[in-house]
Amino acid sequence: GCIDTQTHFREPGSTDTEDLHSGSRAAIAGGITSVFEMPNTNPPTSNMKEFQRKLDLAKNRMYCNYAFYFGATADNANELADLKNLNGANPAQGLFDGFMQMHTIMRKIERAGMDPKTNKGGKPIVTVLPGTALGIGLEIPLCTHRIFAADNNKAKIGLPEIKVGIFPGAGGTTRLVRKLGIFGASEFLLEGKTVDPIKAKSSGIIDEVSDTPMSDAKAWVLAASDADILKPWDQKGYKLPGGAPYSPSGFMTFVGASAMVTGKTMGAYPAPKALMSAVYEGSLVPFDTALKIEARWFTNIVMNPSSSAMIRSLFISKGALEKGAVRPKEVPDQRVKTVGVLGSGMMGAGIALVAAQAGVEVVLVDQNQDVADKGKAYSEKYLNAGIKRGKVSDKIKDDILNRILATDDHTRLSEVDLIIEAVFEDTQVKSDVTKAVLEIVPKDCIFASNTSTLPITELAKASKYPENYIGIHFFSPVEKMLLVEIIKGEKTDNRAVAKALDFVRQIKKTPIVVNDARFFYANRCIIPYLNEGLRMITEGIPPSIIESAAKQLGFPLGPIQLVDETSIELGAKIARATRAAIGKSYPNDQIDEILFWMEDKGRLGRKANAGFFNYNENGKREGFWTGLEEKYPISKTTPNLAEVQHRLMFIQALEAVRALEEGVLMDIREGDVGAVLGWGFAPWSGGPLSWLDILGTPYAAERSQELCNTYGPRFDCPPLLAAMGKNNEAFYERFSPEKLDNTL
Repeated sequence: GCIDTQTHFREPGSTDTEDLHSGSRAAIAGGITSVFEMPNTNPPTSNMKEFQRKLDLAKNRMYCNYAFYFGATADNANELADLKNLNGANPAQGLFDGFMQMHTIMRKIERAGMDPKTNKGGKPIVTVLPGTALGIGLEIPLCTHRIFAADNNKAKIGLPEIKVGIFPGAGGTTRLVRKLGIFGASEFLLEGKTVDPIKAKSSGIIDEVSDTPMSDAKAWVLAASDADILKPWDQKGYKLPGGAPYSPSGFMTFVGASAMVTGKTMGAYPAPKALMSAVYEGSLVPFDTALKIEARWFTNIVMNPSSSAMIRSLFISKGALEKGAVRPKEVPDQRVKTVGVLGSGMMGAGIALVAAQAGVEVVLVDQNQDVADKGKAYSEKYLNAGIKRGKVSDKIKDDILNRILATDDHTRLSEVDLIIEAVFEDTQVKSDVTKAVLEIVPKDCIFASNTSTLPITELAKASKYPENYIGIHFFSPVEKMLLVEIIKGEKTDNRAVAKALDFVRQIKKTPIVVNDARFFYANRCIIPYLNEGLRMITEGIPPSIIESAAKQLGFPLGPIQLVDETSIELGAKIARATRAAIGKSYPNDQIDEILFWMEDKGRLGRKANAGFFNYNENGKREGFWTGLEEKYPISKTTPNLAEVQHRLMFIQALEAVRALEEGVLMDIREGDVGAVLGWGFAPWSGGPLSWLDILGTPYAAERSQELCNTYGPRFDCPPLLAAMGKNNEAFYERFSPEKLDNTL
């Protein structure tokens, strides 16, 4: 499971009645009910024996009715990721035994002392949820007899484990399927959907929502009968809602669910397949056998290195970075009050929107008022769409728009404490804008460029205060993309870094901090991925194989589609600028040929409705452009899928190693989190450096050299990887975050 919970055992008669909506503790008044708060570590680790002890203690008291209080705090997924290392020579058996012990305890709660033959004599146990209940914070309530939740619209309820590479393994999978049916449970199990308490009740996950959940729980416990506490699956004649897998309706549900999983994951993720197996097999057998099946499949997933890598990158590392793991510790709070955004194009408009949503005042500046107004209109259009979906109210829309001042008057920037420049990607244009604006803003104002490729140290030369100059690279579209890349120039000081990090935290995105270099970190890995795809086209490899290879690795977009989405015109501009900067050592003539040819043909990508793909009048892709094959005929010998996939994966992973080797990456976590969130690098792997650890550095070094010998020096094994391979050393051993100095 994925939730850690705050715990205390309450003696009967406790009268603690703090506000439930704040997530604080509460207990039932009176002398007939014992109240638990779940402990601060997850079953089935160190906490399970204590949980069992308290359960037995309560059962042995004269007070025979129970309520559980759950207050969700931070997840302790790190324990789950490392469990397999704590069970000696046979970790799988140790894990399975631990999970079964957990099921035994939770089944004891569920049966509550009932006579096994008559199903009578049990004691009612209820759960009260004051706020969020995710992962095991919901799995344990599901084994109690009724779930009451506070009417707290900020609370989230669900089982999101699938998003970090596992599935609900503390009985949540088996119980939710038996409670809602396969179809009803699918969106919560397969998609990790979380909902507020009202929607959780309407979906059937919980039973009651009220302003006085503890009082309501007490009343229910007092009135509960034997029939009220008997779970449906323990009743005679129980049938799975919607039909079992072998029924006509159940069969069709499984066919649809299987197709949906394959369509969305392309078979790249182990957890959804294991989840489907646990549900299918478990639905064919009695409940207790189904729990054993769930435990076996959960053990299988926890033993899979993919699950450990995903948990580490997508939960532990991501959470640490969002909480300031790499923030300079000596710098006081630098939260932004007013941000000036220079340029109201797609990027500037998106930055203005997310800042205003976070409560930051925005001055959106462009060359003329009409253009600035158009940038603000982007926010209005976005918010109107939110109103139609029921996600935004008219008041929220008005509040957000009122925070955005669209203007062509640069003097309105006189009181901003952060500038984000998002003008045309040209050094001279950015230099001119920087000089003009610095005459207006306060001297201590931090100046950030949203450049995606231009070195920050060079851009900072236009500033009188290079120590206040930094890169804040947003990804497009700003309102959807989770990652922000912060780039330190040679003279950037820690206050500028702290300011950028605090702003990113305000807008609820995940930051990584890297040192300055051409293309920084993200683009230095993305561009080789795009180039390798284009290079394969020129070699006669069918574009459909290239795209399919990427999709089956879990990439959201194949390299060819990504070139179309980001614009062939932009790719050609970057190629020309890079050639001019690098000179004779420029390695991509083969790529330039195809890019410039497409540019000459006017096929500039999706925005032009013509690129490597054809598009209809609505912008929908309609297959590859036939002119591509005429220019680059399909080779008679096609490489196998694994070869294509290795080229696409290694070309990025080796660049990540070089970034770490050169000091562009300062923290290994940022390399993996940045890759997964920034451009969707095979999320099942946990990121490029985690993937190399999964392969093992000896094999990774050997394979990269094989690719180098076949395809050229771009696959040359970096000295760092070669040395680590020789010593059979893992990246997360050598560069463990615990060993890093995060003071920057």
